Amino acid sequence: MDFKTFFKKVVGTLENEVKTEVNRAKQEIKTGMNQTTGPTQQASQPQPAQPASAPERERTDAEWMTYFREILSQEFSQYAVRENVPVQELAGDISADFQLYPTRPQQAYKAEWGMPYTFVLYNAGTVRGVIVLGKYQKQSRMVKFLISRMYAKKMGVPFISFYMDAPNERGYVVERIRSYAR
Repeated sequence: MDFKTFFKKVVGTLENEVKTEVNRAKQEIKTGMNQTTGPTQQASQPQPAQPASAPERERTDAEWMTYFREILSQEFSQYAVRENVPVQELAGDISADFQLYPTRPQQAYKAEWGMPYTFVLYNAGTVRGVIVLGKYQKQSRMVKFLISRMYAKKMGVPFISFYMDAPNERGYVVERIRSYAR
């Protein structure tokens, strides 16, 4: 790769990171302004209603796990569910060549390097889908996440991901899992 191409890629990545952080800062400022509004201002200006998904963004990891467990047990009782399954338990103790990033050539990645599947759905002893819960959406670009996704693809298993910084309303979660796991 020549220097000019490399420089363009670095600048593009930095621009994306800056935009993300600027948007996050704006959101924090906006949230902070709503929290610091005094009682006299609250009486004169009606505050916008918080979206129904706001409390879900404040859940702990354990609360998210409980939330998804509940959905899986109530809506997908036809599946046996296992939690925190290492990738190599499904794929085997192997390594395979993948191109995880457009700027990198094919490289060998071991299954054990992947992020464990948060939930694995089984029906009649066959894996019908894997679900990964990530803390934030940026995590979908991390190597561990990509390795898990590529091994699921290699096994022909639907890979479904949800992020804790998104609303994940019940209806959305149910429909998304239904659309993949069959």
